[in-house]
Amino acid sequence: MILQSQKRIMAFALAGGLFVGGLLFSAEVKLSYDHFYDHAELTRALQSLKAAYPEFVTLQSIGKSVEGRDIWAVILNNPKTGPAERKPGYYIDGNIHGNEIQGTEVALYAVDYLLKNYGQTEFATRLLDEKAFYVVPTMNPDSRDWFIHKASDSNSPRSGLAPYDSDRDGVADEDGPDDLDGDGSITMMRKKDPHGTHRSHPDDPRILVPVKPGQKGEYLLLGEEGIDNDGDGLINEDGPGGYDMNRNYGYNWQPDYVQRGAGPYPFCWPETKAVRDFLLAHPNIAGAQNFHNYGGMILRGPGAKNFGDYHPQDIRVYDFIGKNGEKILPGYRYVIIHKDMYTVYGGSVDFLYSTLGIFTHSNELDMDPLADQTARRPRRGGEEEEQEEDVMAMLFQEGRLEEMVYHDLVLMGEQFTSWKPYKHPVYGEIEIGGFKKFSRRVPPLFKLAETCHRNAAFCLYHADQLARLDFEKIEVVKLKADLFQVDITIGNSRVTPSMAAVAVQKKLHRADKLAVRGNNARLVGAGQIVDRFLGRTRKIKTEPDFLWVENGVPGFGRVELRLLVRGGGQVEFVYDSLKGGHKTKSAILE
Repeated sequence: MILQSQKRIMAFALAGGLFVGGLLFSAEVKLSYDHFYDHAELTRALQSLKAAYPEFVTLQSIGKSVEGRDIWAVILNNPKTGPAERKPGYYIDGNIHGNEIQGTEVALYAVDYLLKNYGQTEFATRLLDEKAFYVVPTMNPDSRDWFIHKASDSNSPRSGLAPYDSDRDGVADEDGPDDLDGDGSITMMRKKDPHGTHRSHPDDPRILVPVKPGQKGEYLLLGEEGIDNDGDGLINEDGPGGYDMNRNYGYNWQPDYVQRGAGPYPFCWPETKAVRDFLLAHPNIAGAQNFHNYGGMILRGPGAKNFGDYHPQDIRVYDFIGKNGEKILPGYRYVIIHKDMYTVYGGSVDFLYSTLGIFTHSNELDMDPLADQTARRPRRGGEEEEQEEDVMAMLFQEGRLEEMVYHDLVLMGEQFTSWKPYKHPVYGEIEIGGFKKFSRRVPPLFKLAETCHRNAAFCLYHADQLARLDFEKIEVVKLKADLFQVDITIGNSRVTPSMAAVAVQKKLHRADKLAVRGNNARLVGAGQIVDRFLGRTRKIKTEPDFLWVENGVPGFGRVELRLLVRGGGQVEFVYDSLKGGHKTKSAILE
């Protein structure tokens, strides 16, 4: 007993806790959102939250990455209001792509916010009392640490780090980019050439613009900095990894020759398998969020046109959440993946919705400065746009100039490497320079906290819109000495139904259940009330003590049931919804 107390004191001390007068007091865990957490820092942060809020936090490793790092999952629940599995669950993951790192900070912020505001605000208190949260801050800890600590560009490493033979020469990962100038980022190489394809922008020589037919060029663009490490005459053709975890989920999956990076079969990578098993172990999860970057978008599926579209009833739920999300996230657009972005086979969004019945959004976090600038300009459409390519090219280049002003005056040059000479073993005298890895896709650190707060707010709003069920009415009418008619209304004050329409249609999981419990009570018949004024019902098959509510409770709606119960005394009615929660109400049959 003494040893157990000592362990608790040590755990709280690590989290900044106090032990006074025989009582443990949890001090606030101070996390900052002005930098990116590597895996070691993230681990310490999660362990500190666990130590500071042991009643709410379960921390577990759900698997190991390719390089042996823990894939952490956090479960938040207030056990005083019931076990997690009896509440609607909300899932968040981030950083499935190694370079898309800020999703981890958003996920951590959401956990941090709920814990620190429990008991302080009605919203956070109610959410943590009524819902369970399941959070995997990073699915790709290997590439996350690579991106933060090693030289890379803003787009890589996107893959996990299992060796992958990208150039199919029998050797994996032998010829990736090289940080030739030692600035910590992989930037670009260019070479002066009078027959080149590009020339300097007249207003800023750091920017290269394509030459038009008949114009004289000044530079050849040679791609990212690197050398021919394997001597095959190619440069940078086989960097680290090369597969895509978000093409590896087991719904509408297509093999590698259809969509590169899909892997040999669904869930073949340890990271995606770990997340799959975690999701399957918590079937109460009803809503979810995957974080990617970039572009400022709130995405819903389908990921591919061959799927068709989601069930119309479910689309109404998605639209309600997504359109309100645009108000929470100014500048973000609520769009469909395959229609408004590109095709994704075997993506997490479709897997969660189509096999588990989970309403899932995927946010593309933040906007690139260039995209932000050009998006503000008026656009033309159709044939008019095609006929005015020169005008659009000019606007694009103006955007590039504005981006350089942003880099010079706002970022003060820290995310741009000026062009410098370098003697390359293949190309000879060249220049190396351009945008560093933190210049695009991720927000500048002074904006990271806003990214975290607004996107966490969107997640918590979605979680608050999961089914919120309640017994609105129980009316008992005595028919005979020991036979009672009990009319019950179960209401749902939120937009999300207790069962997604796709789950009902495809029988993805068990239906909702209404049970009758009492020492002297037995359910002998039931029906769904279709006209309460005329007393018309539709018969429902019953078991001795329960009935299935096959379609669940609709969003912003209710289900009205009429039960025939034989017996008497106190009876407990239990509405048990896998994804809508567990509600109990008592009545007296007399």
